[in-house]
Amino acid sequence: MAEKPKTKPNPKAKVTEKKGLPFGRRNYIWFGIAIFTIIVGYVFLGSGDITIAPILLVLGYCVLVPIAILLPPEKKAKAHAAGEVIEPPASGPQ
Repeated sequence: MAEKPKTKPNPKAKVTEKKGLPFGRRNYIWFGIAIFTIIVGYVFLGSGDITIAPILLVLGYCVLVPIAILLPPEKKAKAHAAGEVIEPPASGPQ
């Protein structure tokens, strides 16, 4: 078997890592709304209401939390609305 030649790392090809949080301000607002809805649902559940409590809990857990997770951050959403294409930085030689 022939041994593969070792290649030197390309100093021009830099790997850029995103620093910061993966969610934007809009995502955290939706998370806050979801948590508030869930807390109100548990308050109604604790008071004995079996009509509104399950509705609020299902709305919070099954609708609002996934919305908060799946919404794109604001930077990408603004660029997408403007029709811009966001491309990752090239990692190979150019």
